Amino acid sequence: MAKDLTEISVVPDTYHVSPEPMLLIADLHGALALCLHDEGRGVGGLLHLRFMGGTGRPSDVTDNTLSSVLVVLDKFKRAVLGNSTRRDDVHARILAHALPPTDVGEPSASLVDLIQADLADGKIACGSQTLRRTEPVRVCFQPFEGRVWICGPNDLRTVKQAQLS
Repeated sequence: MAKDLTEISVVPDTYHVSPEPMLLIADLHGALALCLHDEGRGVGGLLHLRFMGGTGRPSDVTDNTLSSVLVVLDKFKRAVLGNSTRRDDVHARILAHALPPTDVGEPSASLVDLIQADLADGKIACGSQTLRRTEPVRVCFQPFEGRVWICGPNDLRTVKQAQLS
């Protein structure tokens, strides 16, 4: 049961990978969580990235953004997948939080699109869901089982803050 697991908070712009039963938590506000699980290896991880620009909304992906995100994404994927070439045991899910839209146009390609395209290039299917609201969203992920869900901020005991990468 989740309440018996060690809880680790994954802060923005970091990730945590583990083969152990634990609970990874990301508090999203203008950010996304990529949950990646290799069922064959029994390893999973959570990558927590902020949307660029500090607006809390999806923003255009620039060359600098692309470069830095791809470096972190590659490190994260290597940490979860190792040298495994079997992609049929790999499951990915992106949960994102964005502020409600304004009258200003949204970008045609966002960070979520970039990550989905990168995963698709590696033959990894990835579902995504973007929650548009003013309140933050807490994502909970069990890397050993690959189970991911959204919970309220008071649903779990206090999370120890840990800067992990």
